[in-house]
Amino acid sequence: QVQLVESGGGLVQAGGSLRLSCVASGRAFSLYNMGWFRQAPGKEREFVAAISRSGDRSPYADSVKGRFTISRDNAKNTVYLQMNSLKPEDTAIYYCAIMDYGLTSPLGSWGQGTQVVVSS
Repeated sequence: QVQLVESGGGLVQAGGSLRLSCVASGRAFSLYNMGWFRQAPGKEREFVAAISRSGDRSPYADSVKGRFTISRDNAKNTVYLQMNSLKPEDTAIYYCAIMDYGLTSPLGSWGQGTQVVVSS
């Protein structure tokens, strides 16, 4: 089973930036579509962004469009989430996941996540 390890979270002021990383175990990373989700306190987990295995498709949630950028480095088994112009409502635990072909649903298990706190 693929293990996913997220990192890069922290405390940042509104308007600031963070880059999250997610490293996947194994040798088949380049075959996976990947995605980022987040879960704020008291709320359900929600989709943030996804990227196809070749990088030619990358849908975003409306709430982050124009501020967040997902990318991947298949040689490093890593998917990134560059987050700019952060807002307090971006505060959440961020998780990465392997995605289905349609880039709409996560597959498999979750990592431990990385906490992002945006202060106003």
